[in-house]
Formats: sequence, C-alpha cells, structure tokens
Amino acid sequence: MAFHWHPGEQIAIGRFLAKWTFLASLAGVAGGVASAIFLISLDLATDTRLAFPWLFYFIPLGGLIVGLLYYFLGKEVEKGNNLLLEEIHNPRNGIPLKMSPLILATTVITHLFGGSAGREGTAVQMGGSLASALARFFNLDPRQSGILLMAGMSAGFGAVFGTPLAGMIFGLELLSVGHLRYDALIPCLIASTIGDLTCQTLGVHHGHYEVATIPTMNLFLLGKVLLASIAFALASLMFGELTHGFQWLFSRLIPWKPIRPFVGGIFLILLTAIAGTRDYLGLGLPMIYHAFSPEGVPPQAFALKILFTALTLGSGFKGGEVTPLFFVGATLGSALAVPLGLPHDMMAAVGFAAVFAGASNTPLASTIMGIELFGSPLAIYLALACCSSYVWSGHRGIYLSQKIVTPKSDSSLIPAETTLDHLRKSLNNISHSEFRGKNTFIDSGDDRNFQQDNGRQG
Repeated sequence: MAFHWHPGEQIAIGRFLAKWTFLASLAGVAGGVASAIFLISLDLATDTRLAFPWLFYFIPLGGLIVGLLYYFLGKEVEKGNNLLLEEIHNPRNGIPLKMSPLILATTVITHLFGGSAGREGTAVQMGGSLASALARFFNLDPRQSGILLMAGMSAGFGAVFGTPLAGMIFGLELLSVGHLRYDALIPCLIASTIGDLTCQTLGVHHGHYEVATIPTMNLFLLGKVLLASIAFALASLMFGELTHGFQWLFSRLIPWKPIRPFVGGIFLILLTAIAGTRDYLGLGLPMIYHAFSPEGVPPQAFALKILFTALTLGSGFKGGEVTPLFFVGATLGSALAVPLGLPHDMMAAVGFAAVFAGASNTPLASTIMGIELFGSPLAIYLALACCSSYVWSGHRGIYLSQKIVTPKSDSSLIPAETTLDHLRKSLNNISHSEFRGKNTFIDSGDDRNFQQDNGRQG
C-alpha cells in the first residue's frame, strides 16, 4: 500500500491554527476582561442592595430605567442571546458593539434593585458583541465572523462560571438542537480557556460546591436518577414557558415597552410580600449553597424561583437565565433527595446541571459543566440526568432562535431549519389529538400545520 503525504495540507492547517489561535485569543481576552468587570460590578450591586434593603422598594424605578435605556438606545439589540444566534445562522451586519455596555449596565441595575436574574446571558452577550467587533475590524467573511462570534460566546460562558470546557461545548452546542459546529472547535476552546484565565488573573474567583456523598453506582440508583430527571425536565419546561408567557402577557397588556418592567417591579414587590422572604431575589446563591447541605431547602423553593425569575425577565428586566436555573435545579434536586432516599448534595448537583440542560438544549455542555464544578465521580449521574432532561423537555427552550437539526424523537417530523420559536407557535395551533398522531407535519415556511398523514413522508 502506497504511503501518501501532502505537506501542503499540514502547512494550510498550520496557517489555520495560527490564525484562529490569534483571533480566538483576542476574543478570549476581551470576553474575560468584560466578564471580570461584570462580575465585580455585580458583586458590588448585590452588596449594596443587601446593605441598603430599602433599595428593593425602588425596583419599579429601576425597571423604568432599564426599559428607557433599551427603548431609546438599544432596540436593535434587545433580543439578547437570540440575536447572537440569528446573526450566526443568517449573517447580516454583525452585532452592534453597544450591546456590551447596555447589557452590562441594565443587568447591574436589575440586581441592584433586587430583580431575580442570572449572569450568563450578560457575559455571553458581551463576549459575542466584542467578538463581532473584532470580526469587523479584521474584515472577516460571514462564515469566519460566525465562528469568531461563537468563540466570543464561549469566552463569556467559560469566564463567568469558571468552566472553560463547558464554555467551549456551549458555544458549539447552543446554535442548534442536535448539532455541533466542529469548524469552530479550536476557536471556542481557545477563547473559553483564555477567557477563564483572564478572568482569574484579574482577581475574580468562583464559588465552590462540595459534594461529599456519592453512593456506589447500581441499576436501582440509576433508575432513581432517571426518574428525577423527568422532574428536572418539567421544571425547565415550566421555567421557559412561564417566562415566554409573561413576555406575551406584558406585550398584550402594556403596548409601551419601557413601562413593562416598571409594572413588573410593582408585582415583584407584591410577590415578595406574599412569599414573606427575599431569598428569591437576585442570584439566590445562598439558597443554592444551602441546597447542598443535609438540612435541605423548602420544597416549594424551586417553584417560587421560577415564578420570581419569569416575572423579572418576562416583564423586561435584563440578566441571564442560567444561575436561576441552577437555583431551580439544585433546590428541586435537594427536595427530591428525601423521597428518593438519596444524598442532598448529590441530588442538588445533578439537578443543578440537568435543569439547565433541559432549558437550554445543551446536554453535553451541562454534563461537562457539572463535572468541572462537582468532580468526575458524579459523571455518569450527571450525564444520565442531563441527557434525559434534554429529551423530556421536548422541543422547547429559553433560546427561541435555536434551530432544530435533529429532532429529539420520531413522534414528529420537523423540517430542517425550523426554529424553536416557529415550532412553538405552530404547536400552539395543533390540538392534542392531532399531536398524538403518528406523524405531525409542521411547515417551516409559514404557520400552516400539516396534520397526521397516514404513511406519507414529508
């Protein structure tokens, strides 16, 4: 057998790696610096709110400020993470650089006054918009710009959570349901790693979660985790649908956008009074840590956090969804530990990752993130729960601009390039009896629904 080697191919690969090492490193540094500034600002805002509890009663004013900023300065970037996905799928003019300062300022305002939101969305948007600016500076073509944008998103995620491997996978997995972009593998890895290192170099440290009790694996234990994963999937589904539902409700009842978060702030004050606690405001990190303790948390904690966060984000406040999803997953897992007869810390860790997997449609990134945060002994439980939650959550999610490349089951035939947003609107018009049919056809070009078609292939 003849041996064939073409040095020209390795030379081309070397040029490719050198180019993307340089570009992805720049995106990583930019994303890491931005994430560090954001996390330091977020800690300052949270400490200020805790030091001056009366600030919470001004949350309607904070909401009005957020609404006005986006109404007058940020209409073209208000879609947030979904705008990043749309730009990669269908390149236009790139992401405006002003997305970074706007999302930074408005997320800090949200947390300063007590809105229930996260931090991932902010870091990813900053990383993406800065990477898009670099792509314009170096005059990259649309495909290369998309790769650098993905790298910037990875940098933001890896830096804000201190999970560089999960950041890499998140950038590859987020775009589409059931598909990875391997052409961006190296750039996303480099950007996420550099972003995390940059953030650490600037003095930002991440929280540590202790999982001390891990039972010996057996089929009965795996069955319990699999059963719990159904609850995690339903919680993720509830989180996304309630958030989208509040967005729809506020848009119908309040035509002028800046007033929506103002009204949302009023309802947050009332909801806090009814709950009788402020544990569900802000990131909710103390409750997350408590979920890992033997004492556990109130069984209704996960549901209240879903309600607080859905109202906050659905009314127009800015921030991420992921840390609240961590809260929901950890507290739900802790609550399920008693009836399942499993350790609190183990179930809190598994739920932490699995609810995120179901809501974001990123089972691989969620699994890797769980391993980075909680250690490899939990790997099989994390993988089982994340993958199962991903499937059970169905074709829904918090990122409506995700495209469905590989459906999660064969109960429905979904044309290529269908987004979660289009599918969600289409399914709302299909009766339950029709959806239970063997095949459900959903046209990706408009809102027509093709009902069961006996044996005909779409």
